[in-house]
Amino acid sequence: MTAYFDALETRSPDEREARLMEALPRQVARARETAGQAALLSGVEPGDIASREALAELPVIRKGDLMERQAGMPPFGGLNRLPDGKLTRLFLSPGPIAEPQGRRPDYWRMARALHAAGFRAGDIVLNCFSYHFTPAGMMFDGAAAAIGCPVIPGGTGQTESQIEAIRRFRPVGYAGTPDFLKIVLDKADETGADVSSIRRGGVGGGALLPPLRKEYDERGIAVLQSYGTADVGLIAYESEAREGMILDEEIVVEIVRPGTGTPVPEGEVGEVVVTLLDEDYPLLRFATGDLSAMMPGRSPCGRTAPRIRGWLGRADQRTKIRGMFVDPAQIDRVLERHPEIGRMRLVVNEEGGIDAPVLQCETGGGPEDLADAVAGTFRSECKLRVAVELVDAGSLPNDGKIIDDRRDYG
Repeated sequence: MTAYFDALETRSPDEREARLMEALPRQVARARETAGQAALLSGVEPGDIASREALAELPVIRKGDLMERQAGMPPFGGLNRLPDGKLTRLFLSPGPIAEPQGRRPDYWRMARALHAAGFRAGDIVLNCFSYHFTPAGMMFDGAAAAIGCPVIPGGTGQTESQIEAIRRFRPVGYAGTPDFLKIVLDKADETGADVSSIRRGGVGGGALLPPLRKEYDERGIAVLQSYGTADVGLIAYESEAREGMILDEEIVVEIVRPGTGTPVPEGEVGEVVVTLLDEDYPLLRFATGDLSAMMPGRSPCGRTAPRIRGWLGRADQRTKIRGMFVDPAQIDRVLERHPEIGRMRLVVNEEGGIDAPVLQCETGGGPEDLADAVAGTFRSECKLRVAVELVDAGSLPNDGKIIDDRRDYG
Protein backbone atom coordinates (compact mmCIF):
# COMPACT_ATOMS: atom_id res chain seq x y z
CA MET A 1 0.00 0.00 0.00
CA THR A 2 1.49 3.34 -1.09
CA ALA A 3 1.44 5.84 1.77
CA TYR A 4 1.23 8.95 -0.42
CA PHE A 5 -0.82 9.84 -3.47
CA ASP A 6 2.22 11.23 -5.31
CA ALA A 7 5.66 12.75 -4.73
CA LEU A 8 4.19 16.25 -4.41
CA GLU A 9 3.00 15.48 -0.89
CA THR A 10 6.51 14.98 0.53
CA ARG A 11 8.54 17.56 -1.37
CA SER A 12 10.31 20.26 0.60
CA PRO A 13 8.20 23.28 1.62
CA ASP A 14 10.65 25.58 -0.19
CA GLU A 15 10.26 23.65 -3.45
CA ARG A 16 6.47 23.66 -3.13
CA GLU A 17 6.33 27.40 -2.52
CA ALA A 18 8.67 28.10 -5.44
CA ARG A 19 6.54 26.06 -7.86
CA LEU A 20 3.32 27.73 -6.69
CA MET A 21 4.79 31.21 -7.08
CA GLU A 22 6.14 30.33 -10.53
CA ALA A 23 2.61 29.36 -11.57
CA LEU A 24 0.98 32.58 -10.37
CA PRO A 25 1.98 34.89 -13.28
CA ARG A 26 0.71 32.35 -15.82
CA GLN A 27 -2.59 32.14 -13.99
CA VAL A 28 -2.98 35.91 -13.83
CA ALA A 29 -2.34 36.05 -17.56
CA ARG A 30 -5.05 33.45 -18.17
CA ALA A 31 -7.47 35.34 -15.93
CA ARG A 32 -6.85 38.55 -17.89
CA GLU A 33 -7.93 36.70 -21.05
CA THR A 34 -11.40 36.03 -19.63
CA ALA A 35 -14.24 38.47 -20.15
CA GLY A 36 -15.14 38.28 -16.49
CA GLN A 37 -11.76 39.34 -15.09
CA ALA A 38 -10.26 41.47 -17.90
CA ALA A 39 -11.54 44.75 -16.47
CA LEU A 40 -10.74 43.71 -12.90
CA LEU A 41 -7.10 43.06 -13.84
CA SER A 42 -6.69 45.74 -16.53
CA GLY A 43 -3.85 47.50 -14.72
CA VAL A 44 -2.09 44.36 -13.57
CA GLU A 45 1.10 43.05 -15.19
CA PRO A 46 1.03 39.23 -14.80
CA GLY A 47 4.80 39.02 -14.37
CA ASP A 48 4.59 41.21 -11.29
CA ILE A 49 2.37 38.71 -9.46
CA ALA A 50 5.02 36.22 -8.39
CA SER A 51 4.79 36.38 -4.60
CA ARG A 52 2.18 36.13 -1.89
CA GLU A 53 2.65 39.81 -1.11
CA ALA A 54 1.86 40.72 -4.73
CA LEU A 55 -1.08 38.32 -4.83
CA ALA A 56 -2.54 40.00 -1.72
CA GLU A 57 -2.79 43.26 -3.68
CA LEU A 58 -5.30 41.77 -6.13
CA PRO A 59 -9.04 42.14 -5.44
CA VAL A 60 -10.97 39.38 -3.70
CA ILE A 61 -13.93 37.73 -5.45
CA ARG A 62 -16.75 36.72 -3.08
CA LYS A 63 -19.67 34.38 -3.65
CA GLY A 64 -22.01 37.35 -3.91
CA ASP A 65 -19.76 38.84 -6.60
CA LEU A 66 -19.75 35.52 -8.43
CA MET A 67 -23.55 35.29 -8.40
CA GLU A 68 -23.86 38.86 -9.71
CA ARG A 69 -21.33 38.22 -12.48
CA GLN A 70 -23.08 35.02 -13.52
CA ALA A 71 -26.48 36.72 -13.57
CA GLY A 72 -25.10 39.42 -15.86
CA MET A 73 -22.94 37.15 -18.01
CA PRO A 74 -24.35 33.62 -17.91
CA PRO A 75 -23.53 30.92 -17.34
CA PHE A 76 -20.15 31.35 -15.58
CA GLY A 77 -19.72 35.11 -15.32
CA GLY A 78 -17.11 35.11 -18.06
CA LEU A 79 -14.59 33.37 -15.82
CA ASN A 80 -14.41 30.04 -17.63
CA ARG A 81 -11.91 29.71 -20.50
CA LEU A 82 -13.56 26.67 -22.05
CA PRO A 83 -16.51 27.00 -24.46
CA ASP A 84 -19.62 25.02 -23.49
CA GLY A 85 -18.81 22.35 -26.08
CA LYS A 86 -15.56 21.55 -24.27
CA LEU A 87 -17.26 20.94 -20.93
CA THR A 88 -18.27 17.58 -19.53
CA ARG A 89 -21.01 18.81 -17.20
CA LEU A 90 -22.64 22.05 -16.09
CA PHE A 91 -23.94 22.36 -12.53
CA LEU A 92 -26.27 24.78 -10.76
CA SER A 93 -25.80 24.81 -6.99
CA PRO A 94 -28.02 26.64 -4.48
CA GLY A 95 -27.49 30.40 -4.60
CA PRO A 96 -27.76 29.92 -7.52
CA ILE A 97 -24.14 29.49 -8.59
CA ALA A 98 -23.12 27.76 -11.82
CA GLU A 99 -20.05 25.51 -11.88
CA PRO A 100 -18.26 24.04 -14.91
CA GLN A 101 -16.63 20.63 -15.20
CA GLY A 102 -13.91 20.28 -17.81
CA ARG A 103 -12.70 17.01 -19.30
CA ARG A 104 -9.57 16.55 -17.21
CA PRO A 105 -9.75 13.41 -15.01
CA ASP A 106 -10.36 14.08 -11.31
CA TYR A 107 -11.33 17.62 -12.25
CA TRP A 108 -11.75 18.80 -8.62
CA ARG A 109 -8.56 17.01 -7.39
CA MET A 110 -10.46 15.05 -4.71
CA ALA A 111 -8.53 11.80 -5.29
CA ARG A 112 -5.76 13.05 -3.02
CA ALA A 113 -8.23 13.28 -0.12
CA LEU A 114 -9.74 9.83 -0.72
CA HIS A 115 -6.27 8.30 -0.95
CA ALA A 116 -5.31 9.89 2.37
CA ALA A 117 -8.50 8.40 3.84
CA GLY A 118 -7.27 4.92 2.90
CA PHE A 119 -9.12 4.28 -0.37
CA ARG A 120 -7.16 2.09 -2.77
CA ALA A 121 -7.66 0.57 -6.22
CA GLY A 122 -10.31 -2.12 -6.19
CA ASP A 123 -12.16 -0.79 -3.12
CA ILE A 124 -15.86 -0.55 -3.89
CA VAL A 125 -17.23 2.82 -2.77
CA LEU A 126 -20.82 3.76 -1.94
CA ASN A 127 -21.05 7.41 -3.03
CA CYS A 128 -23.88 9.14 -1.15
CA PHE A 129 -23.14 12.67 -2.31
CA SER A 130 -25.76 14.30 -4.50
CA TYR A 131 -25.54 13.77 -8.24
CA HIS A 132 -28.46 16.16 -8.80
CA PHE A 133 -27.52 19.67 -10.05
CA THR A 134 -24.69 20.10 -7.52
CA PRO A 135 -21.24 18.67 -8.40
CA ALA A 136 -20.49 16.91 -5.09
CA GLY A 137 -21.44 13.47 -6.43
CA MET A 138 -19.20 13.82 -9.47
CA MET A 139 -16.38 15.34 -7.41
CA PHE A 140 -16.06 12.12 -5.41
CA ASP A 141 -17.06 9.87 -8.31
CA GLY A 142 -14.17 11.23 -10.38
CA ALA A 143 -11.82 10.93 -7.42
CA ALA A 144 -12.70 7.27 -6.91
CA ALA A 145 -12.22 6.60 -10.63
CA ALA A 146 -8.76 8.20 -10.51
CA ILE A 147 -7.75 5.82 -7.72
CA GLY A 148 -9.35 2.80 -9.42
CA CYS A 149 -12.34 2.33 -7.09
CA PRO A 150 -15.64 1.04 -8.52
CA VAL A 151 -18.49 3.33 -7.45
CA ILE A 152 -22.08 2.67 -6.41
CA PRO A 153 -23.80 5.98 -7.30
CA GLY A 154 -26.15 5.98 -4.33
CA GLY A 155 -26.83 9.70 -4.16
CA THR A 156 -28.73 11.18 -1.24
CA GLY A 157 -31.60 9.73 0.79
CA GLN A 158 -33.29 6.37 0.06
CA THR A 159 -31.84 4.78 3.18
CA GLU A 160 -33.36 1.36 2.53
CA SER A 161 -31.93 1.28 -0.99
CA GLN A 162 -28.50 2.28 0.33
CA ILE A 163 -28.60 -0.62 2.78
CA GLU A 164 -29.64 -3.04 0.04
CA ALA A 165 -26.74 -1.81 -2.13
CA ILE A 166 -24.32 -2.43 0.76
CA ARG A 167 -25.77 -5.91 1.28
CA ARG A 168 -25.41 -6.84 -2.39
CA PHE A 169 -22.12 -5.19 -3.35
CA ARG A 170 -20.26 -5.20 0.00
CA PRO A 171 -18.52 -1.83 -0.46
CA VAL A 172 -15.46 -1.13 1.66
CA GLY A 173 -15.81 2.64 1.56
CA TYR A 174 -18.42 5.33 2.08
CA ALA A 175 -18.31 8.80 0.56
CA GLY A 176 -20.89 11.37 1.62
CA THR A 177 -21.82 13.85 4.30
CA PRO A 178 -20.65 12.97 7.82
CA ASP A 179 -24.11 12.47 9.30
CA PHE A 180 -25.77 10.43 6.55
CA LEU A 181 -23.51 7.46 7.24
CA LYS A 182 -24.89 7.37 10.80
CA ILE A 183 -28.45 7.41 9.44
CA VAL A 184 -27.65 4.41 7.24
CA LEU A 185 -25.88 2.53 10.04
CA ASP A 186 -28.67 3.20 12.55
CA LYS A 187 -31.29 1.99 10.08
CA ALA A 188 -29.25 -1.14 9.44
CA ASP A 189 -29.09 -1.75 13.20
CA GLU A 190 -32.89 -1.46 13.41
CA THR A 191 -33.49 -3.93 10.59
CA GLY A 192 -30.64 -6.32 11.37
CA ALA A 193 -29.00 -5.73 7.98
CA ASP A 194 -25.32 -6.57 7.66
CA VAL A 195 -23.40 -3.46 6.63
CA SER A 196 -20.13 -4.52 8.23
CA SER A 197 -18.27 -4.29 4.91
CA ILE A 198 -17.98 -0.51 5.38
CA ARG A 199 -14.55 -0.01 6.98
CA ARG A 200 -13.59 3.50 5.92
CA GLY A 201 -15.19 6.77 4.97
CA GLY A 202 -14.25 9.93 3.13
CA VAL A 203 -16.68 12.64 4.19
CA GLY A 204 -17.25 16.29 3.38
CA GLY A 205 -19.97 18.83 2.85
CA GLY A 206 -20.06 19.61 6.58
CA ALA A 207 -18.03 19.24 9.73
CA LEU A 208 -17.33 15.80 11.19
CA LEU A 209 -18.37 16.69 14.73
CA PRO A 210 -16.55 15.02 17.66
CA PRO A 211 -19.48 12.83 18.88
CA LEU A 212 -19.92 11.40 15.40
CA ARG A 213 -16.21 10.74 14.92
CA LYS A 214 -16.14 8.92 18.26
CA GLU A 215 -19.10 6.73 17.27
CA TYR A 216 -17.51 5.75 13.95
CA ASP A 217 -14.25 4.91 15.72
CA GLU A 218 -16.14 2.68 18.15
CA ARG A 219 -17.77 0.90 15.21
CA GLY A 220 -14.34 0.25 13.69
CA ILE A 221 -14.91 2.60 10.73
CA ALA A 222 -12.00 4.94 9.96
CA VAL A 223 -13.63 8.17 8.79
CA LEU A 224 -11.57 11.15 7.65
CA GLN A 225 -12.88 14.41 6.32
CA SER A 226 -11.96 16.70 3.46
CA TYR A 227 -12.77 20.36 2.94
CA GLY A 228 -13.63 21.73 -0.46
CA THR A 229 -16.21 23.72 -2.37
CA ALA A 230 -18.04 23.30 -5.65
CA ASP A 231 -16.31 26.47 -6.89
CA VAL A 232 -12.67 25.46 -6.33
CA GLY A 233 -12.68 21.73 -5.54
CA LEU A 234 -10.41 20.28 -2.85
CA ILE A 235 -8.91 22.80 -0.43
CA ALA A 236 -7.63 20.59 2.41
CA TYR A 237 -7.93 17.08 3.78
CA GLU A 238 -7.25 14.97 6.85
CA SER A 239 -4.65 12.22 7.00
CA GLU A 240 -4.37 9.33 9.42
CA ALA A 241 -2.57 11.70 11.82
CA ARG A 242 -5.83 13.62 12.37
CA GLU A 243 -3.90 16.76 13.25
CA GLY A 244 -5.43 19.56 11.25
CA MET A 245 -6.17 19.48 7.53
CA ILE A 246 -3.41 19.43 4.91
CA LEU A 247 -3.67 21.89 2.03
CA ASP A 248 -4.05 20.59 -1.50
CA GLU A 249 -0.92 20.75 -3.66
CA GLU A 250 -2.40 22.63 -6.65
CA ILE A 251 -3.90 25.79 -5.15
CA VAL A 252 -2.68 28.86 -3.28
CA VAL A 253 -4.47 29.42 0.02
CA GLU A 254 -4.50 32.63 2.07
CA ILE A 255 -6.19 33.32 5.41
CA VAL A 256 -7.43 36.92 5.40
CA ARG A 257 -9.22 39.23 7.80
CA PRO A 258 -12.96 38.67 7.18
CA GLY A 259 -14.47 41.28 4.88
CA THR A 260 -11.05 42.31 3.56
CA GLY A 261 -8.28 40.86 1.42
CA THR A 262 -5.57 41.38 4.04
CA PRO A 263 -3.71 38.24 5.15
CA VAL A 264 -3.60 37.60 8.90
CA PRO A 265 -0.62 36.23 10.90
CA GLU A 266 -0.20 32.46 11.23
CA GLY A 267 -2.54 31.06 13.84
CA GLU A 268 -5.08 33.89 13.66
CA VAL A 269 -8.57 32.89 12.56
CA GLY A 270 -9.65 34.45 9.27
CA GLU A 271 -11.44 33.77 6.00
CA VAL A 272 -10.13 31.13 3.59
CA VAL A 273 -9.23 32.62 0.19
CA VAL A 274 -8.25 30.31 -2.68
CA THR A 275 -6.47 30.96 -5.97
CA LEU A 276 -6.97 28.19 -8.51
CA LEU A 277 -4.00 27.11 -10.64
CA ASP A 278 -6.40 25.73 -13.23
CA GLU A 279 -6.06 26.47 -16.95
CA ASP A 280 -9.80 26.02 -17.54
CA TYR A 281 -11.11 28.16 -14.69
CA PRO A 282 -8.52 30.74 -13.58
CA LEU A 283 -10.31 32.00 -10.48
CA LEU A 284 -8.09 34.38 -8.48
CA ARG A 285 -8.49 35.07 -4.75
CA PHE A 286 -11.90 33.47 -4.32
CA ALA A 287 -13.19 34.12 -0.80
CA THR A 288 -14.97 31.01 0.39
CA GLY A 289 -16.71 32.68 3.35
CA ASP A 290 -15.32 29.91 5.60
CA LEU A 291 -13.22 30.58 8.68
CA SER A 292 -10.01 28.73 9.54
CA ALA A 293 -6.45 29.35 10.70
CA MET A 294 -3.01 28.18 9.64
CA MET A 295 -1.24 25.71 11.92
CA PRO A 296 2.50 25.72 12.69
CA GLY A 297 4.77 22.80 11.82
CA ARG A 298 4.15 19.73 9.70
CA SER A 299 1.82 16.79 9.94
CA PRO A 300 3.20 13.68 11.71
CA CYS A 301 2.05 11.63 8.70
CA GLY A 302 5.02 12.88 6.67
CA ARG A 303 3.13 15.18 4.31
CA THR A 304 4.89 18.52 4.18
CA ALA A 305 2.19 20.91 2.94
CA PRO A 306 0.90 23.61 5.29
CA ARG A 307 -2.10 22.75 7.46
CA ILE A 308 -5.22 24.58 8.55
CA ARG A 309 -7.28 23.90 11.66
CA GLY A 310 -10.27 22.83 9.62
CA TRP A 311 -13.65 24.46 9.21
CA LEU A 312 -14.27 26.92 12.08
CA GLY A 313 -17.53 28.50 10.95
CA ARG A 314 -18.58 31.21 8.51
CA ALA A 315 -17.28 34.72 8.04
CA ASP A 316 -20.85 35.66 7.18
CA GLN A 317 -24.06 34.01 8.39
CA ARG A 318 -24.18 31.64 5.45
CA THR A 319 -23.78 28.09 6.75
CA LYS A 320 -23.81 24.49 5.59
CA ILE A 321 -26.44 22.06 6.87
CA ARG A 322 -26.42 18.40 5.85
CA GLY A 323 -24.11 19.25 2.98
CA MET A 324 -26.17 22.16 1.61
CA PHE A 325 -25.41 25.87 2.02
CA VAL A 326 -28.17 28.04 3.45
CA ASP A 327 -27.91 31.80 2.92
CA PRO A 328 -29.72 34.55 4.84
CA ALA A 329 -31.15 35.72 1.52
CA GLN A 330 -32.92 32.37 1.17
CA ILE A 331 -34.48 32.82 4.61
CA ASP A 332 -35.72 36.24 3.48
CA ARG A 333 -37.35 34.68 0.41
CA VAL A 334 -39.15 32.17 2.62
CA LEU A 335 -40.32 35.03 4.85
CA GLU A 336 -41.68 36.99 1.88
CA ARG A 337 -44.05 34.13 1.03
CA HIS A 338 -45.61 34.10 4.49
CA PRO A 339 -46.98 37.53 5.50
CA GLU A 340 -48.28 36.04 8.76
CA ILE A 341 -44.65 35.79 9.95
CA GLY A 342 -42.92 38.84 11.40
CA ARG A 343 -39.33 37.62 11.69
CA MET A 344 -37.48 34.35 11.11
CA ARG A 345 -34.35 32.90 12.65
CA LEU A 346 -32.74 29.59 11.64
CA VAL A 347 -31.15 27.98 14.69
CA VAL A 348 -28.73 25.16 13.86
CA ASN A 349 -28.00 22.70 16.67
CA GLU A 350 -26.63 19.17 16.52
CA GLU A 351 -27.88 16.05 18.22
CA GLY A 352 -25.37 13.23 18.47
CA GLY A 353 -23.39 14.65 15.57
CA ILE A 354 -26.47 15.07 13.36
CA ASP A 355 -27.50 18.55 12.20
CA ALA A 356 -30.79 19.59 13.81
CA PRO A 357 -32.00 22.89 12.29
CA VAL A 358 -35.08 24.68 13.67
CA LEU A 359 -36.71 27.63 11.90
CA GLN A 360 -38.14 29.92 14.55
CA CYS A 361 -40.94 32.16 13.29
CA GLU A 362 -42.50 35.09 15.10
CA THR A 363 -46.25 35.26 14.51
CA GLY A 364 -49.33 36.69 16.12
CA GLY A 365 -51.52 34.03 14.57
CA GLY A 366 -52.30 32.31 11.32
CA PRO A 367 -53.83 29.20 9.79
CA GLU A 368 -53.52 25.89 11.64
CA ASP A 369 -51.20 24.48 9.00
CA LEU A 370 -48.88 27.51 9.02
CA ALA A 371 -45.90 25.57 10.39
CA ASP A 372 -46.29 22.87 7.74
CA ALA A 373 -46.66 25.48 5.01
CA VAL A 374 -43.50 27.30 6.13
CA ALA A 375 -41.60 24.01 6.30
CA GLY A 376 -42.67 23.25 2.74
CA THR A 377 -41.56 26.66 1.50
CA PHE A 378 -38.21 26.26 3.23
CA ARG A 379 -37.73 22.80 1.71
CA SER A 380 -38.51 24.18 -1.76
CA GLU A 381 -36.16 27.16 -1.37
CA CYS A 382 -33.25 25.54 0.51
CA LYS A 383 -33.60 21.86 -0.50
CA LEU A 384 -33.62 20.85 3.17
CA ARG A 385 -36.15 19.63 5.69
CA VAL A 386 -36.40 21.72 8.82
CA ALA A 387 -38.48 21.77 11.98
CA VAL A 388 -40.60 24.92 12.30
CA GLU A 389 -41.26 26.50 15.69
CA LEU A 390 -43.89 29.26 15.92
CA VAL A 391 -43.00 31.77 18.65
CA ASP A 392 -44.63 34.94 20.00
CA ALA A 393 -44.13 38.21 18.16
CA GLY A 394 -41.14 40.11 19.55
CA SER A 395 -39.62 37.09 21.29
CA LEU A 396 -36.59 36.56 19.03
CA PRO A 397 -33.37 38.39 19.99
CA ASN A 398 -32.89 41.68 18.17
CA ASP A 399 -29.23 41.01 17.34
CA GLY A 400 -29.28 40.99 13.56
CA LYS A 401 -28.82 37.22 13.31
CA ILE A 402 -30.85 35.40 10.68
CA ILE A 403 -28.86 32.17 11.00
CA ASP A 404 -27.62 31.17 14.46
CA ASP A 405 -25.16 28.27 14.19
CA ARG A 406 -24.82 26.70 17.65
CA ARG A 407 -22.98 23.52 16.66
CA ASP A 408 -19.80 22.59 18.54
CA TYR A 409 -17.02 22.10 16.00
CA GLY A 410 -14.55 20.87 18.60
